[in-house]
Amino acid sequence: MLESSYNLEVLEAGVDEAGRGCLAGPVVAAAVILKPQTSYDWYEVLNDSKKLPENLRESLRKLIEKDALSWAVSMVMPEEIDRINILNATFKAMHESIGKLSPEPEFLLIDGNRFPRFPAIPHQCMVKGDGIYLAIAAASVLAKTHRDAYMRKIHLDFPQYGWDRNKAYGTDHMFMPSKHLATHRIIANRFN
Repeated sequence: MLESSYNLEVLEAGVDEAGRGCLAGPVVAAAVILKPQTSYDWYEVLNDSKKLPENLRESLRKLIEKDALSWAVSMVMPEEIDRINILNATFKAMHESIGKLSPEPEFLLIDGNRFPRFPAIPHQCMVKGDGIYLAIAAASVLAKTHRDAYMRKIHLDFPQYGWDRNKAYGTDHMFMPSKHLATHRIIANRFN
């Protein structure tokens, strides 16, 4: 089982993102505060969302949203990604998610190797933190499942790209003429 906490003395939020490496759609971030000193059966299977099958991620999403003390999800869309770049879009989505939490956390556990300080809340960055701490893993699951749901929805308008299956991670379906890409604002120019 993953670690329950980095520091038991403070109220922690885990923060993670999904979609940074995708060719289309938004970057999505989630922040989750799990109830301190509480354990649920689903903690035993919670892990980095990339290591979980889709049906388990979807089941965990419902449990996290029901049982967490607080959670929030934010998206930054392709137009803004093009304007501010993918890294800054990721940080913006993370900051927006943190800002929506209530109560406000006292400490942030960030998945990754860097993060621009959120006002008045200390943080710790951890590479592969979603495989170490429950709160980051919970954020990983929410970010991934919310983004996947969005990609399934826009798949209905663009079924030729298979976004219901590949979620816009690079596959043969995703390689299309750039002229066509530019006509759809769901696709960022993040790799140009």
